[in-house]
Amino acid sequence: MKAIIQDSYGSADVLELRNVDKPQIAAGEVLVRVRAAGVDRGVWHLMTGLPYPVRLAGSGLRAPKTPIPGMDMAGVVEAVGSDVTRFRPGDEVFGTGRGAYAEYARAPENKLAPKPANLTFEQAAAVPVSGCTALQGLRNRGRVTAGQKVLVTGASGGVGSFAVQLAKAFGADVTAVCSTTKVDMVRSLGTDHVIDYTREDFAAGEQRYDVILDIGGNSPLARLRHVLTPHGTLVIAGGETSGRWVAGFDRQLRALLLSRFVGQKLTTFVSTQNNQDLIVLTELIDAGKVTPVIDRTYPLSEAPKAIQYLQDGHARGKVVITL
Repeated sequence: MKAIIQDSYGSADVLELRNVDKPQIAAGEVLVRVRAAGVDRGVWHLMTGLPYPVRLAGSGLRAPKTPIPGMDMAGVVEAVGSDVTRFRPGDEVFGTGRGAYAEYARAPENKLAPKPANLTFEQAAAVPVSGCTALQGLRNRGRVTAGQKVLVTGASGGVGSFAVQLAKAFGADVTAVCSTTKVDMVRSLGTDHVIDYTREDFAAGEQRYDVILDIGGNSPLARLRHVLTPHGTLVIAGGETSGRWVAGFDRQLRALLLSRFVGQKLTTFVSTQNNQDLIVLTELIDAGKVTPVIDRTYPLSEAPKAIQYLQDGHARGKVVITL
C-alpha cells in the first residue's frame, strides 16, 4: 500500500510517500481502507517531536515509534479482529487510529463509529480529533448551559469551528475571536458576535463571560481572567510558543495552580476520542446543528504541504488529505 513515512523527527521535509505492507490488526482492532484523513496540530507535534515531553510520553525518544503519521480517518472497513462486534467488512466508519496517512490503517473498535450518512468521507475525517476536543472542552470542562455567555478564541481553526457551533447547540450566547480574513467564515457558523483581534481587543470592553474556551491562544492568564465572571470557567485547550520543552504549556500549569486560590475555575485538559462522543457528534450533525468546515483538501502525495499549510496558520476550519 502507499503511505506517508517518516524515519526521523523534523519539518515536513522528513515525510516521504512509499510502498509498505498493510498493517496487521489485533483482536480488538479494525482495518480501515482510508478514504480521507484529517490534519491537526497533533500531527505536527508528532512529526517534529516537539515539545520534547511529546517524546517522553511515548512517541519515541530519537525517532517516531509510529512511522506513518495521522489519526483522524474516514473510510470503509476492510477486515475486523476476532473480538470486534460493532463492525463488519463494508461498513463506512470514521474515528481515530494509527497511521491514517496511508491506504489502509488500523483503529481500535472503541474509537470508531458509523460514518454520518449525510457527510462525505472528507467531511467525516474532519470531525474526530477537533470535534471531540471542542465537545469535551465545552461540555466536560466548561459545563456550558443554555443562556450562558461563552467566548471562543481561535474560533476559525479546526477545534474553534466546531466549538462555536457546539456552544450555540448548547444554547449559549457565543462570541468568537479570529482575524480579519476569517470573520465572514466564523460569522457564517451562527456565532452571535465576532471580534476581529487585529482591530479590537476582546479584553478591553465591559463584557464578561461565564465560560472561555481558549484555543491555540497565548493571552496572559490575567487578561483572560479580566473578562471572566467572578465564578466563571476558563478552559485552556491550546496556547503554544516555539519553546522546545514547555512550548506554552507552562501557562496551563500556572492556571491549574492559580485556580486553587481564586473563585474562578481555571482548567485545561487532554482530549480523547471515543465511540460515545463520536455518536454524540453524529447526532448533532444529523440534526443540522454542527457541520464540519473544510478549508481545502490535498492528495496523499501532498501531505507535507497540507501539514505546512496548517502550521502556517492559513486554515479556515479543517485541512483534509484524500485518498
